[in-house]
Amino acid sequence: MNVMRYKNYSAQIGFDDEDEIFIGKIAGIADTITFHATSVEALRAAFHEAVDDYVRVCAKIGKNPQKSFSGKLMLRVDPKTHANAVVAAELAGKSLNQWSEEVLDKAAREQVS
Repeated sequence: MNVMRYKNYSAQIGFDDEDEIFIGKIAGIADTITFHATSVEALRAAFHEAVDDYVRVCAKIGKNPQKSFSGKLMLRVDPKTHANAVVAAELAGKSLNQWSEEVLDKAAREQVS
């Protein structure tokens, strides 16, 4: 996965072979914000412009530009994975919730950093 970062925003980057353009989509926000360009340098500039415009518009209309999350996460996993996670949590002396949060947080930080 190709990612660009700017002002605490991250964007997933792809390439459209048919149109011969780089495309990007900002992740983790309430709205769908996309941008595109024909070169990496131009794509980076388009990303910066998209973020700056998004933040400016949100401020103008009094909207929080980031998604708010409830902290509740429902997952469906293979029963064996569930069993292994319960054992791992117990061996770590933690509840499954505490253990899962730590594991998810670590994995997410590695991806976002």
